[in-house]
Amino acid sequence: MNHKKNKKLFWQLPFLALLIIGTILIIKHQNEIPYQHNKGFVFGTVYNITYQSDKDLQKEIEAELKKVDNSLSTFNKQSIISKINNNEPTQLDEMFVEVFDKAKFISKETDGAFDITVAPLVNLWGFGFKEGKNPSKHKIDNIMQFIGYEKVSLIGKGIKKTNPKIMLDCSAIAKGYGTDVVARFLKKNDIQNFMVEIGGEIVVSGISESRSPWKIGVNKPVEDKGNENSEIQAILHITNKAMATSGNYRNFYYKGGKKYAHTIDPKTGYPVQHSLLSSTVLANDCATADAYATAFMVMGMEKAKKILENHKELLAYFIYSDHQGKLKVWCSPKLEKKLSH
Repeated sequence: MNHKKNKKLFWQLPFLALLIIGTILIIKHQNEIPYQHNKGFVFGTVYNITYQSDKDLQKEIEAELKKVDNSLSTFNKQSIISKINNNEPTQLDEMFVEVFDKAKFISKETDGAFDITVAPLVNLWGFGFKEGKNPSKHKIDNIMQFIGYEKVSLIGKGIKKTNPKIMLDCSAIAKGYGTDVVARFLKKNDIQNFMVEIGGEIVVSGISESRSPWKIGVNKPVEDKGNENSEIQAILHITNKAMATSGNYRNFYYKGGKKYAHTIDPKTGYPVQHSLLSSTVLANDCATADAYATAFMVMGMEKAKKILENHKELLAYFIYSDHQGKLKVWCSPKLEKKLSH
């Protein structure tokens, strides 16, 4: 019996040795594959993409981003969204439908705090903030009749608006979606280790060049008109996640000695007045993180926490102003162990 056992073991040992050698060679090869670094300009902002690959895929990545631009960019006069805004006949593509459906879902989940029809209001107040005077109630009321996510719907293969003057703007979800599109493209090409960042919206997968989880900084909400200050509030050690931040710098105004973010509530037509200054959201995809980060800036911290209770797949890191005007932080308990300050 022992003799049989030894014989079996004798035959198993070479296979085991081959398996170990094979594994070592695979790991060695994996470690030898370089990381590519691509930088460029898209959607009116800068992108930075790092990925482990023998090939530089920047041209292919930019071709993917061009598809997103042709679908969702309001700056591109020939895009699908621009044609919808101009009430021109247009064929919807898969990207537009995917983003529209996601936006609609998140609008319902956040009771209209996220709304892709809000841009005309934001523009109206934007000019007002710059000139130091608020728009009139008459102007706000006039625009409010064209605001509301429920006034736009997807019927068959087209978009139906209750009023032709309604404008769509996906800027609070499109950057996140573009980041997802690049991440999907990399995975389709069997690339597992990467970081895609477009204008602060991020997707990370696998490990970084230092063989550890990716380190992502969260900016401090400081006044910086030139957008040159990038003082870091905290560093997150994450992988296989998407992250987006809303309201993290620049847009503030003061009232009664307190600081408020320049965030317009689509339901009232006026700027929000709560203490939340920066909303960072982690989700399984960046379009979702992007949209919820925006919605939370509208809702404020208490309402946002209720949404987080119902959506366990979301994690958040909030920077807010306390009663004395000092910066304070609240974050999802699961996120605390991923943080270093």
